[in-house]
Amino acid sequence: MKKKIFLILLGLIALNLNAQNYDQLIKKADSCYTAGNYKNSIDLYQKAFKLNSKSWLNYYNAACSASLGNNKKTALKWLEISIKKGYGDIKHLKSDTDLDNLHQEKKWLQLTNDLQKKVDIMEANMDKPLQKELLSILKEDQDTRNLYTAVQKKHNYQNNKEGDSLGKIMILKDSLNLIKVIKILDEKGWVGKDKVGTPANLTIFLVIQHSNLEIQKKYLPMMQEAVKKGNEYPSSLALLEDRIAIREGRKQIYGSQLGTNPDTKKKYFFPIEDPDNVNKRRKKIGLGPIEEYAKHFDVVWDVEAYKKELPELEKLSKKK
Repeated sequence: MKKKIFLILLGLIALNLNAQNYDQLIKKADSCYTAGNYKNSIDLYQKAFKLNSKSWLNYYNAACSASLGNNKKTALKWLEISIKKGYGDIKHLKSDTDLDNLHQEKKWLQLTNDLQKKVDIMEANMDKPLQKELLSILKEDQDTRNLYTAVQKKHNYQNNKEGDSLGKIMILKDSLNLIKVIKILDEKGWVGKDKVGTPANLTIFLVIQHSNLEIQKKYLPMMQEAVKKGNEYPSSLALLEDRIAIREGRKQIYGSQLGTNPDTKKKYFFPIEDPDNVNKRRKKIGLGPIEEYAKHFDVVWDVEAYKKELPELEKLSKKK
């Protein structure tokens, strides 16, 4: 029995090391792809795929890199695997200039034709009127919010009339959008991407994410059930769960929520439960490393420094 347990432990350690090596190889491959070093990128993707082969996104990026590196055979092979693993954005596929090098290949025509047929079948079962309504709500939600963010950034997040005016418009639009989305949720439930497509499906999460705590808590169980059925992304649920936790004065689990220090005007992570293992939890539900996430907000993630700052951050969060 002891020998068997020892062998199982060795196997688990090997799997964990493989996962770490895979992530490191993919990160290096992506960096080479972005830098235009396609030969090294292709070699790194090939090494990574020998260890792990789950993500359609990594295969898609690898196909783009191989196409730009004029390795058409490998590019088409990886693209085919990506489609088999779930890639389905036919419009993006046909317009992605990284793949222009493949357009004259017979295999390219076969792959795009097969995917188009698959998409046509899926769209035939979609609720087109509801999809149109949700996409309209999505535009309302994002247009003003993006403009507001740009204005606030321009003024270095200081109080300004332009931002205040846009903020009031955003709040009004959020309230109107929420009325529409609540009606959909109460009548149809949490509609999945199979019925309205991915962008329209995302609308429901975003509108609830931007609502008040009472509404978020009311529809959280519905979203949790939608994730179990595959009608919503676990990563989106994680963001909502974190936001509710912070609003209730608890620590967040996935480190998705940041605040702005009113004195320094710098961004900071609201208190995180067990920060040493936050990346393990993020990876489990499809979120990237917190170090990369932090960069989007001009924040440097240092877990040891964060743990020292945590008591002060807890006081600051309670004030907010």
